Amino acid sequence: MKKILALVAMLAICATSAYAFGKKSENTEFVLIPTMKSETVQQNRAWVGTFQIVWNEFQDNIIKGPIKFVGDEKNPMAKELNKQRFKADMLSKNTYYKTYGPISPELKTQIETAIMEKFNETSDILDMIDWTPEPQKYLVYAMLKKDFKFITAFDKLKSARFSRFLGKVDYFGIDEDSDKALDDMVNVLFYDSKDDFAVAIKTEGKDIVYLYRTDDNKTFDRLYSDMMMKKAGYLGWHEFNAKDELRIPDINLYRMQSYPELTKKQIKGTDLMIDDAIQTVEFKMNNEGVKLKSEAAIIAKTCAALPADEVEPRKFYFDDTFVLFLQEYDKKLPYFALRVYDLNLINKTGKE
Repeated sequence: MKKILALVAMLAICATSAYAFGKKSENTEFVLIPTMKSETVQQNRAWVGTFQIVWNEFQDNIIKGPIKFVGDEKNPMAKELNKQRFKADMLSKNTYYKTYGPISPELKTQIETAIMEKFNETSDILDMIDWTPEPQKYLVYAMLKKDFKFITAFDKLKSARFSRFLGKVDYFGIDEDSDKALDDMVNVLFYDSKDDFAVAIKTEGKDIVYLYRTDDNKTFDRLYSDMMMKKAGYLGWHEFNAKDELRIPDINLYRMQSYPELTKKQIKGTDLMIDDAIQTVEFKMNNEGVKLKSEAAIIAKTCAALPADEVEPRKFYFDDTFVLFLQEYDKKLPYFALRVYDLNLINKTGKE
């Protein structure tokens, strides 16, 4: 476990300062957050359902009840995760893999074999884990993999600035010279002004890409709710018309992050603690489609039980800020959300 802690220590420091309840100062780093209701000072952020999936597995199959920490029973992150607002059945079975069990080299081999057979993928985090077996040392693991195309590739557009930030970024979409067949892929949810609008883009499969142009800096659940309410109240044309134009930036994102708010605390009613909680996301979007890969893991082990009183409490032109959701059309909630404030900063994180 020393390897994991060393490799993500700097990320954890950033996450700790970034993911703080109640703080309102602006920050322009990029973070992953554990739930759609999580608050953060970071303008650039993403949520993906993999960490909630491993939390659900840990809660249901190992702890067998709500997870509360000794001396920190009101931990806001754990309290929200315990509600299990997102579950694996909100995804198609062929898009995720999950498992849990006592840590051992055999479990590592099982996971590596499974994700290679199912997704033709390798893991970014498994080699960082200490696989030495110990009594009551568990791993909960999940991978989500999405790779889908738009029905027809959009046109590549001229590079331009994003928002007020210097430097040009690549765009794709529809302009006056585009084949009008592209219009059929785009559904207008609403268009209230040039700074307040949303579209849905059809893909070859079950996935829908929602793009919502807004400066609002709310939690993802509220942004999603606002978008759907505005859609329901919109009385204008929902068809993408011949004179309409669409501009969307290429995105290339990678992030690995731990959640120190959940670690090194005894779980109430057990002799276990979460030794590490980690999540990754790799997201790419261009004129052809979307690729998403995310992993999450919880490593739990025994801890020395302490009396509660000895434990200290632990206190349409998407060329400006926008939010992106990915959702399967027959499910009630998204499985991925991303808020883009500084695109250059986000794209610098991406793998080549």
